[in-house]
Amino acid sequence: MLVDFNTLPDDARVWIYQANRSFTPEEIEEIESRLAEFIENWTAHGADLKAGYTIKYKRFIVIGLNQQLNSATGCSIDASVNFIQQLEKDFNVDLMDKMNVSYKQGEFVAYKSLTDFRKMAKDKAVSKNTVVFNNLVASIAEFKENWEVPASESWHGRFLK
Repeated sequence: MLVDFNTLPDDARVWIYQANRSFTPEEIEEIESRLAEFIENWTAHGADLKAGYTIKYKRFIVIGLNQQLNSATGCSIDASVNFIQQLEKDFNVDLMDKMNVSYKQGEFVAYKSLTDFRKMAKDKAVSKNTVVFNNLVASIAEFKENWEVPASESWHGRFLK
């Protein structure tokens, strides 16, 4: 059951998929259409899942699930992963690699491998104040408060001295 992402409760679960490039406006339109169709039909053991999505910065696909109605199960999570993997193939984009870092350079969102980000930290090209995206947040509340934060307030801070 598709709902407006902004109406999901703070304890709703979130999954964040970061793209290795920005989506074009046409791609966003197609991805939103596919997300709406997937979520409308997403179930756990035949029971509807109350979920929504948002796309941020033309680069992040965020799926939220209100678990007060029904929780995701192994099969429903597998279905969502398969859906994301199909998007990767269809749009020739990487959405599942967790070994990459996205961060802000002004209003631009940069994307680097973890190795490159570590080197940039060592070279002082990024600082503890660099805004990073913590894609490990697990709930809407964490997404609102701790997704877009200075590196010093995220797991990225361990690379900065």
